[in-house]
Amino acid sequence: MIRTDKEMNVAPESTARALQPARAIVEARDLRKVYKRNGQEIVVLDGINLDIPEGSFEALMGPSGSGKTTLLNIIAGIDEPTSGTVKVAGEEIHRLSETERAAWRARHIGYVFQFYNLMPVLTAAENVELPLLLTKLPKSERRRRVELALKLVGLQDQMHQTPRTLSGGQQQRVAIARAIVADPTIIVADEPTGDLDRKSAEEVLQLLATLNAQLGKTVVMVTHDPYAAGFAKIQRRLEKGLLT
Repeated sequence: MIRTDKEMNVAPESTARALQPARAIVEARDLRKVYKRNGQEIVVLDGINLDIPEGSFEALMGPSGSGKTTLLNIIAGIDEPTSGTVKVAGEEIHRLSETERAAWRARHIGYVFQFYNLMPVLTAAENVELPLLLTKLPKSERRRRVELALKLVGLQDQMHQTPRTLSGGQQQRVAIARAIVADPTIIVADEPTGDLDRKSAEEVLQLLATLNAQLGKTVVMVTHDPYAAGFAKIQRRLEKGLLT
């Protein structure tokens, strides 16, 4: 459940606990992804080994075609590796069936897309509620979570507006509210500022940083922009399918 503002102001953890290393929420070993096209093999990921600590904010950088979005989609359980293993939130997701993986994504992954992917005929609140319609939550609880998610992104007063009446930055904040409304384990963001002006981009990046710092959400963001990557705690770079 998303925590309220009051619940976020918790006392700091003890020194002993703070000194303990965070457990890895993502563990990838010898991860390869190969596509076959016109009888040829195209290697997109070539033996990735990666540990992402719980509560981290990480940026995956690299040129177009370096494999960063493919890696993000494998972490999110949208794509499957050709070989190797990937464990996310304690689950070896590459071993799950498509139905099991869809249910796992609904519990653990909040996805933020570059182009928002909002339903134009629905209000901001209705767009944010969409992931909750797959749950058994009563309508009153769904509404409470939607209102809280929109409050967290600063758009509670815009909840009845449709996407066409909102700016690009506001639409992306609605998309982030949709991503966090089910209280996912990990927020994955694919070029979340790629379609925004610099001011709107900074607002979105500040929001992701706040969700990481105050709610402890693990954030994995793909970006080609060094400025955007600067908001992350850790920056990783992919070149020709390899982490460099």
